[in-house]
Amino acid sequence: MVAAQPILSLENVNAWYGASQALFDVSLDLDRGETVCILGRNGAGKSTTLRSVVGLIRRRTGRIVMNGRDLLGMPIHHIARTGIGYVPEERGIFTSLSVDENLYLPPTVSPKALSLNTIYDMFPNLAERRGAMGGQLSGGEQQMLAIARVLRTGAELLLLDEPTEGLAPVIIQRIGELLQQLRSMGHTILLVEQNYRFAHRVADRFYVLENGRIVNHLTRDGLSDGADSLSRFVEV
Repeated sequence: MVAAQPILSLENVNAWYGASQALFDVSLDLDRGETVCILGRNGAGKSTTLRSVVGLIRRRTGRIVMNGRDLLGMPIHHIARTGIGYVPEERGIFTSLSVDENLYLPPTVSPKALSLNTIYDMFPNLAERRGAMGGQLSGGEQQMLAIARVLRTGAELLLLDEPTEGLAPVIIQRIGELLQQLRSMGHTILLVEQNYRFAHRVADRFYVLENGRIVNHLTRDGLSDGADSLSRFVEV
């Protein structure tokens, strides 16, 4: 029986900011429908990995393959239409537009795009504030809006950069429940986190980055067993 092709595969990816190399031969893969987390301290290269996938890092080598198509050399606006939804750490919502306007703005890239009614069923907080400007939302509401916006495009692969950063514990719990719901709906998620306890609740597998290199690859059980050794790579 032939193994299913990963939805996303990075093979020996190197990336640079100017003359400074940030990633060194990074290789990882995601199977369709799973949640994979990249763990590591600040500056380890986690965000750079996501930015390399979506083409925001221009100088990179290796292979980045999405559904059999190599993304290296592909224009950013073409990458955006391959089914990847990217939520950066700064969230990237339009603060001068309402919740409704933020959700109507992105183009639909596949028939899997969620309707506005479905979005508001999933995000009741946003439904209550649909007329509010993005800049008037709380940090948690802004994070939910950023995720909801990529779901409106029909993206099947979600790249989430530090979605729990700076949020209250009750909101972190809600984000975790949302990610589990998205997984049950068939979405594939590549998640960047420092909070390994949160990551352990939502992810199937884990890659640990240190100084731009993959130094460990763990399953959920392996993460539990290796918590003590992880303390030198992430904040525990």
